[in-house]
Amino acid sequence: MSDSTTTEAPAEPPAPVEESESKPNFMRVFGGYLTEANSVMVTVYSLLLAFLIGAILLIVSDEYTRSTFSYFFARPQDALLASWYLVRDSYTALFEGAILNLNTLESYQAGQADFGNLLRPLSETLTYATPLIFTGLAVGLAFRAGLFNIGAQGQLIFGMVGALVVGFSLDLPIWIHLPLAIIAGGIAGAAFGAVPGVLKASTGAHEVISSIMLNNIAALFLVWALGTSFLHSETKSDLVSKPVDDSAMLPGLLSSLNPSLRVNLALIIGFAAAVFTWWLLSKSTFGFRIRAVGFNENAAATAGMRIGSTYTTTMAAAGALAGLGGAALALGVSSGGITTNTALDYGFSGITVALLGRANPGGIVASALLFGALKAGALSAQPDVPVDISTLLQATIVLFIAAPALVKAILHLRTPRGGLVTLEAKGW
Repeated sequence: MSDSTTTEAPAEPPAPVEESESKPNFMRVFGGYLTEANSVMVTVYSLLLAFLIGAILLIVSDEYTRSTFSYFFARPQDALLASWYLVRDSYTALFEGAILNLNTLESYQAGQADFGNLLRPLSETLTYATPLIFTGLAVGLAFRAGLFNIGAQGQLIFGMVGALVVGFSLDLPIWIHLPLAIIAGGIAGAAFGAVPGVLKASTGAHEVISSIMLNNIAALFLVWALGTSFLHSETKSDLVSKPVDDSAMLPGLLSSLNPSLRVNLALIIGFAAAVFTWWLLSKSTFGFRIRAVGFNENAAATAGMRIGSTYTTTMAAAGALAGLGGAALALGVSSGGITTNTALDYGFSGITVALLGRANPGGIVASALLFGALKAGALSAQPDVPVDISTLLQATIVLFIAAPALVKAILHLRTPRGGLVTLEAKGW
């Protein structure tokens, strides 16, 4: 009797997998990303919604365009065309005042204007953006520690005064005088910024309250200081300071093309400060401590971190950044003498810059450039475009950035995995 062997049939080869099944569809993934309320898309949609609201308010505020809506149902094309031309011309004027004037471009191509004139709008944008980079970094750095540094305005003022004093009172060669004046601005801002940190660490005083009060103190101090014989101009009767020496003036970046182009070395220093802030937060032990305290101060304290000293040093570092912005004003565009209006609202605008940049150094630089463009464009477009349109756009952008749930609800976006990301400091 012979053994019978069972022969198994060979397994069939697996069915080929179509490429569309093995790899995710790019358009589907990209479309899903666009309809999700993630941090990038919330920022993009916030900008678009802000410009849309700005367009609506431009239409409502213009008397002629508003009158065309009185007979809208009889001739709707009149209202629609008037609205389109108004919004188009207004935003074109903003663009030409901030980036590139198309009429100047035509003159340059025809040989009737030099290259320096072509760069004037961009130079103004960068000039206005430079202090915002410093104050935005000052607010953003404090945010990462869970602190709301609303005192960047006062820190900028003290940095401006510190750089000014060194700028006109010493007689040194430029390679010593200029760095010393810049450092003096940073030190003055750091000393003033450390005060709310010390008060919070020692007494629990909230930094928002103390820094608001310190802003008022700084503004009144500037008025008093400009009236003293030490700071007051020797040639002018109004509240103007003495000019800084030539050896303490920040050199212009484009002055060789046209002396009227105001952007100067402070812009490069601002970019360097942003890179340093990124390194500080991402690569240093101090930055790790800042992020740990900002994420959960109780856990950081349990791990042995000194919360009070972290608050103090973080606010001092933030003040130093804002003080460098003040030095940029005193030694740059206002090197001929500062006034009570030199600081403008750069410190308060730094809050909006930090919010839009989500306390990320790269995002802060980008948002500072955007707000600098809005400022330069609005000032250049007067009287065709209301100057308040820049403030309106900034405020609306911040409203949507600070309330991502509002953007999500308006556009019916999906909630991202992990929930909505908001940037906030600790409360009381």
